[in-house]
Amino acid sequence: MSAGRLSDHEQRVLDEVERALCRDRGLDRRLRTLRLGRRPGLGRPAAYRPRTPTVLLLLTVSVTLLVTGIVTSEPAVIWSFAAVWPVTLFAVFRLLCRWTEG
Repeated sequence: MSAGRLSDHEQRVLDEVERALCRDRGLDRRLRTLRLGRRPGLGRPAAYRPRTPTVLLLLTVSVTLLVTGIVTSEPAVIWSFAAVWPVTLFAVFRLLCRWTEG
């Protein structure tokens, strides 16, 4: 027997194991979504392509929270603005990049 070949019995056992693994839907789903060499989710923000209405909504909410925070000095409103503003800037930046690409 050569080093690269399996006997008939070993090949049958290997085929049986492969069939059993193919029937496991959970394992199949995990193997299909497995990403090697990267932590999961790192490509998501870079792939985000906001639409114009979404960016306009974020801008409206941000400006409303900004004005409300200035007028009331309410900490909850200020913290809400602090949470929404970076997302708004990122969405505007991605939208401008998309418009200038093509």
